[in-house]
Amino acid sequence: MTRFLHSTFSILNSSRRGLPALLLAAALAACAQPAPERSFADQVLADRAVKDRAFREDPSSPVPAADRATFPPLAYFPPDESYRVPASLHVSAEDAGRIIKMPTSTGQLRDMVRIGSLEFSLKGQALKLSAFAEAGDRRVDRLFVPFADLTTGTETYAGGRYLDLDRTATGLYVIDFNRAYHPYCFYNPEYDCPFPPAENRLPLPVRAGERMPET
Repeated sequence: MTRFLHSTFSILNSSRRGLPALLLAAALAACAQPAPERSFADQVLADRAVKDRAFREDPSSPVPAADRATFPPLAYFPPDESYRVPASLHVSAEDAGRIIKMPTSTGQLRDMVRIGSLEFSLKGQALKLSAFAEAGDRRVDRLFVPFADLTTGTETYAGGRYLDLDRTATGLYVIDFNRAYHPYCFYNPEYDCPFPPAENRLPLPVRAGERMPET
């Protein structure tokens, strides 16, 4: 739900500003210089700040309206680029398209379609996560990847965490666990959130992305 905001700027012409032509040219040249690229950590932190603001201010925030003004910043593990890894989506005729009934936080069962298996290496271990889409989603332009790991229930929400990936034509992806987030039922029990299936329980701690606040 995070929405990235941007600002636009305009430059007044020299006749209105009364600037000498040389000074104006220098100013325009300075403006034309590309902004320095943000480091990986700076970009992650900036995106987190945008999400915090959206949780407090956006009408579609999952946080109950009465709590938004005082809602604290979300808790995260520090940015760590080693948790950003390449992955490939493997689609087998056996598994692809199979309907999985995922239990949810409200005691329901939600029909999800298995799209394939994302295979990757993390911390020296070969791992995989199944990627899903909502049953009935004909476009499937995004992959839903719910997962649990050895931090689940202690450092992170007991109901697991989520990743969302834009679908690619090549089957090649980048999994960035720094983008892992808690489902909305963590903030508001009115949301109905699927729990990760057993096949998406990773046998290692993933100390990246969103975490529970330290007490």
